[in-house]
Parts: sequence; structure tokens; C-alpha cells
Amino acid sequence: MKAFLQFITDRVTTKRGMWITLAIWLVLTIGLAVFAPSAKDYQVSSLDTLPKDAQSVIAQNKLDTYFKNNDGLPAILVFQSNEGEVEYQQLADLFDRIAGENIKGIQQVIPLSSIPPQAAAGFFSDDKQTAVVPLIFDSSFEIKEIKQSKEQIEKIVKDHSDLTLYVTGPAGIGIDTLDLFSRADVVLILSTVGLILVLLVIIYRSPLLALIPLLAAAFVYEVVMQTLGLMGAAGLIMSNQTLSIMTILLFAAVIDYSLFVFSRYREELKNYESKYNAMQAAMRETGMPVFFSGGTVLAAMLVLFFAQFGDYKNFAPTFGTTMVIIMLASVTLVPALFTLFGRKSFWPKVPRVGETIVQKHSFWSRVGRFVVKKPGLSVAVIGIFLLVSASNMFNMQYEFDTMKSFPDDMPSRVGYDILEENFHKGDLAPTTVLFESPDIVADEQQEALKKALEDQPLVNNVRLNGMSDDQKVINYSLTFDESPYAIETMDALEKIRDDAMEIVANSQLTGNLYFAGETASKVDERAINDRDLIVIVVLETILIFGLLILLTKSVKMPIYMMGTILISFLAALGLGMFLTNLFFDINTISDRVPLYSFVFLVALGIDYNIILISRYQEERRKHSVKEAVEIAVANTGGVISSAGIILAATFAVLMTQPVELLFVFGFIVAVGILLDTFLIRGILLPGLIVLFEKEKASKSKAN
Repeated sequence: MKAFLQFITDRVTTKRGMWITLAIWLVLTIGLAVFAPSAKDYQVSSLDTLPKDAQSVIAQNKLDTYFKNNDGLPAILVFQSNEGEVEYQQLADLFDRIAGENIKGIQQVIPLSSIPPQAAAGFFSDDKQTAVVPLIFDSSFEIKEIKQSKEQIEKIVKDHSDLTLYVTGPAGIGIDTLDLFSRADVVLILSTVGLILVLLVIIYRSPLLALIPLLAAAFVYEVVMQTLGLMGAAGLIMSNQTLSIMTILLFAAVIDYSLFVFSRYREELKNYESKYNAMQAAMRETGMPVFFSGGTVLAAMLVLFFAQFGDYKNFAPTFGTTMVIIMLASVTLVPALFTLFGRKSFWPKVPRVGETIVQKHSFWSRVGRFVVKKPGLSVAVIGIFLLVSASNMFNMQYEFDTMKSFPDDMPSRVGYDILEENFHKGDLAPTTVLFESPDIVADEQQEALKKALEDQPLVNNVRLNGMSDDQKVINYSLTFDESPYAIETMDALEKIRDDAMEIVANSQLTGNLYFAGETASKVDERAINDRDLIVIVVLETILIFGLLILLTKSVKMPIYMMGTILISFLAALGLGMFLTNLFFDINTISDRVPLYSFVFLVALGIDYNIILISRYQEERRKHSVKEAVEIAVANTGGVISSAGIILAATFAVLMTQPVELLFVFGFIVAVGILLDTFLIRGILLPGLIVLFEKEKASKSKAN
């Protein structure tokens, strides 16, 4: 592999090869931009997260089969009176107007005017200042089309009443999410580019060194977006969230690998007069570590194909495709661009032949000397800090209510909060219970089963929703005492599902119970997420460990590398949770954050260990263990710390996103990358090498 990469980079770094490489990338970028669709044309606000064999999915499919009116996309219309109570007749007139307009996409409207006021009392809060009425949209309509229908409804309410309307429920949330991310995409790109540009200029004080990596990232971004667009046209669906994280991954990785390349290029320009010879020498040593670093990230992303959860599985083709293109760019486009500009890339501090490569008084030279002199102290201090940070994981609390992740002022979130405040918590999302029997279910049997369900822990009430034409399938609506997203509610439903056969038998019935709805879905999501976390952590650790053995041709080195990265991940999660609570008053996290963080921290964090160990092994050919460690830390310290700061800042840009999940994920990854950059790569890993390679070093000296 190394010989093949050197064959590629040796040709890319010639004058003719440089121009051919740049021409190929330019033609490819323009061609895709003109003829291929963009990934944004195929993005959706949410994905089907659960596999088809999940219990709640099976229940929902049966519900849609037996009760045809349940297959629409529900919206919850929340009306608030600005003065006094909501008048029943006024509300009935509004719904008559909505029904009379024949608004496209509306599948079902409750005819309030034909329902007696007494029967409609359940639509109103106790103080009569709030009313809640469900409405069903055709699920075959796109969210953009439903948004237009929602705007027509809002106009009718505004023109013919003094009521304030909030649309929540799945339809309202989908519309608001689409709006949020359409605005957030622009903020994400501008913030990422602006932040990287500023940091590069501050750190390297060279305008071209700031612009060249961003130019490379712009080429890669366009090629990736259009390639994903072609995959979208072939059937791949991508969520807004996936594309947001992909954008951060792309810029972070391209900038990281660009820094590794130009750092070694600057060294070699002090040894070679020709810019082509200097880049060729640089890529001969850097090409393999950089390409292999990309390979570990790619492997980490492809492991996600083994996940069952829809969001995780969606990451695999999207991020995998992105990393393949980034890996190709890192050994072709990036060196070609730096070779094109040559020494001018580093203006005003242009490297000259014969200059000292690393200053003895530099910060990382001093760190390297300290670690070599006192490895035990270095490892002990950093190890204790990491273990204390990781211990905060025992305080981890998950939040399963997706709405709590959105901004407080999002209309569907406002409507949801009004519902939660003015109505019974369990009414936010009742659980649908379906009983399927081979025999006709008599009235007394229906009542017996209803009573058995009501007797279950935390159940507030159960009511009959309907019956199939053959009277063999019963549809109940079950409401819990607490919020449908509360952990105690999920635990209660999970126990009811486990005891379903016993409940049916005690009711003197034969058949099966199925549970659909938000709580049932959350129970399945929790179980599948727990399963995916274990599977992905184990598979990814084994795979990357194997790849590191191939790279280092050692078993001991990968143990140091993987061990320190895993400890760093646990510390980042614990410390990140503590800091988000301290600074942002966020005391719960989405259950997706640990796996998101693991995948990116391990995949990207191992890059820095690869760069350090590759340089250590290069220097070990000529020096003792201690000398090789000191030289490796001194030579890689500057570029890795710079790359780490920029990478952490890039992921911190996710904190501009309007979803708490991305905010917390971005913050934890930023914290983890800083830990990797300064503590793991700079102190802990070098200290471990000095401690455990000491005997080998003494043997070498004796020989």
C-alpha cells in the first residue's frame, strides 16, 4: 500500500503531474456542479429510525391495515384566546371554513359544528382559554406542500378570529424542522469557513496558508454534495441532521490533513531548493499516515452499517462517501495546491534551505523533554484527571422527549408546551393498544380487557377507539399518568408489553396485544440504541485496532493508541456533560449523543496518535526510545495542536444549530478533541511509550 501511495504522490508532485491533478479536480468539480443534482434536493427532516421488525412498527402497520383512517400525518391545532375564553361556536365556524376551502393535503377535519358542545368539552382546557383539535394531513404529501396548507389554515384563523394558533404534532414539527435547518445550513457554512479562516490566520500568520486549505475544502465540498446528490437520485435519503454533521466532518478532515501535509512540506523546504522535490519528500513520509488516518475514519463510518437505528445507518453511506473523496483529495489535490504556490504559501515567513527545522526552545520541545525526564509523573497526573472526568458518566441522564431539543420559540414547541401546561400530561401522545383475536370479541370481553389494562401501573385511563368490521380487532387508547416521554412511563409500557400474554389470558381471551404510538416507539428506540452502542463500540474498536497493527507493524503500539483514545472518549463524555450543565444549564442529553461522540472522537482522535506514532517510528530507526519520543513530540506538536484547535472549533460550530442534540454533541466532541490534542497525544501517549519501551531502549544501547 505504501509503495502504491508513493507511486501516486511521486507523480502528483512533479510539475506536469501537479497541473494534471489540478485540471482533473477542476473539470470534475465543474462537471458535477453543472450536471449532477445536489444532496440538498434529497434531504428530509426526519428518517424512519426503527427497523421493520420493531414491535411498535409492527403495531403501527397492523393499525394502518385494520383502521384505514390512521395512516395520515397528524397535526395538533392549539388555539389560545387573547381575551377571555375560546368560544365553542367560534371554533366550530373556523373548522367549517377550513373544511369549505378544500385545502390540498388535508385528509380529515373534525366537524365540530355537528358535535354537541357537551361532547366537545374534551377539546378545551379547564379554564376554557385553550382549545386543542387534531387534524389529519395526507401522508403522501411532501412537507413543503403541507407547509403551504398550514399557512392557508393560519390565514383563515387570523382573518376570521382573534385566536392565536400554534400547529404542533408530527406535521407541525416536520414543517418547523425544515424551516430551521434551511436557515441553519447557511449559518453553519459561513460560521465554519469564517472561524477556520480566522484561526488559520491567527495561528500561522499567513494569508495563503489560510486560503489554500479552504480552497481544497471548497473543491471537496462541491464534489461530495453532488456525488451524494447522484446517490440521492438513486434512492439514498439523507436527513438534515446528517448533512449538517457531514459538512463539519468534511471541513474538519480536509483542514486537518492539509495541516499535516503543509507542516511536513515546510520542513522539507528547508532541505530542498526545488518545491517539487520538497513536496515529494514530504508526501513520502506523510502520505501514508494521512491516507491511513482517513482510512480509520472511513472504517469507523462503514461500521455504522451494522447499526439497526435509522439515523446511525444513514450516516454510513453519507459519511463513507465523504471520507473516500477526502482521502483521495488528501494525497492528490492538497499536495498539488501547496506545490502550485510553493514557498509563497508561507509568506511572510518563507522557509529557506538550511534553516533549523524545530527550535529547541519551542513549547512542544520543552513538553517533550519534560515527558521523557518524568514519564511516571506525566502519566499519573493526566491519568487521574481523565479518570475523574470519566467518573461523571455515572450521573448521565437521558432525555427522550424530542421536542425539548428544539428552540423554545419554535411554533410547534410553543404549542407543545401550551398543551403540556393546560392538559393532562398523558394526553400529549396516548398509546394505541390493538388487540387482535382469532374470534369475535364480545362486549363483556372488551370491557374485561379494558379493565385489565387500566389496572396496570401508571395507567390513567383506557377508552375504546374502535372495532374492525369483523369484530375481531379492538382499538383502545391508553393514557398514562406521566408524560409519554418520561422514563417511568417508558418503563411502565415496557413491562405491560412483557406481560401482554398474561394480561390477555387473565381477561379470558385468546389473541395478541400490540402497542403503537410515541411511547411505544421510544421504548423500541431505547432498546435498539443500547444494542447499537454495544455493537458499534466493540466492532469499531476491533477494526481500528486491527488497522493500527497493519500500520505500525506492532501489537503493543496499537494497545497504547486505542487505550488512550478510549479513556479520552469516556473523559470527554463525562467532562462535557459536567460543563454543559455548568455553563448552559443542560442536565440531560439525548441517548444518541454517546454513540455520535464515540464514532467521531475515536475516528478523528486516532488521527493524532497515528501522526505522532508514525513520526516516532521514523525517528526510532536512528535514535533511542527517549530521543525518538522527544523528537516526535517536538516535530508534530505544533501542527497537531493547531489542527486540534481548529478541529475542536469546527465541531463547536454545531452549537449554532437549532437542535440541542447537535449543540451538546458538538460541544462534547470539541472538548474531547482538545483532550486528545494536548493531554493524550502531547503527554499521556509519549509517557506510556517511554515507560513501557524502556527495557527495549536499554537493550538497544547495550548492543
